[in-house]
Formats: sequence, C-alpha cells, structure tokens
Amino acid sequence: MVPQFSNIRGLLEYAQEANLYDELVLQLKKDFTLANVDLDVPEDVLPTDLKTLVHEKVFYLIRERFADYLNLLYIIDVSEKVVKSIQSEDVLEISGEVSLEILKREWQKVWFRDKYGG
Repeated sequence: MVPQFSNIRGLLEYAQEANLYDELVLQLKKDFTLANVDLDVPEDVLPTDLKTLVHEKVFYLIRERFADYLNLLYIIDVSEKVVKSIQSEDVLEISGEVSLEILKREWQKVWFRDKYGG
C-alpha cells in the first residue's frame, strides 16, 4: 500500500529515504511541463526548497492564472473532491494544502512505478 502523509516534510523525507526523491522531482517537472506551467527546479534542489517552489507556484497560479491552475490539477490528477474539501478561504493556506495534494499524487505515481515497474 502506498505510504500516506499528512505533511509535505514527511513525504519528502520518506522519498529521500526510499531513494526516490530524484524521481519525484522528475515527475513534478514532467507534469508541470505537460500543463504548460514553468517550474524552474534546480537538479540538486533540497526538499525544503522544493516545497517552497511548489507552494509559491501554486499560490501564483491560483491568484494570477486560475485556468492554468485547474489544468495543472487535471494533468497531475489531483482529486477535485479533495481540493473542494479544503476548509480555508485564505489563498496562502489553500495553496499550501493543494501543494501537499500535488506532491502526494506525484509520490503515488513514483511509488507505483518503482514498486510495480513501468
């Protein structure tokens, strides 16, 4: 069963321990590119910096390019139900929660590919 996480830090630490952090970064880059959203991630990005980059980009998309934000969620396959269940009206908090959901979904993709091949 895919490990579940309630925060980004735990997810990124687990990805590093499982030696899948680099794969997670590549998956993020791939899906952001497919959604035509620039995410400038250095090759050797630290987990804390990755968290910040994703959060800032999601915050920007919600405020400035909402259609691109929705497209990104669609491309990554973040559940609409989960996004609608976020209990906040503060865009900063919402973008943090959505960033967690994005990273969780990307982690699922990486974990399944590693576990079952593909």
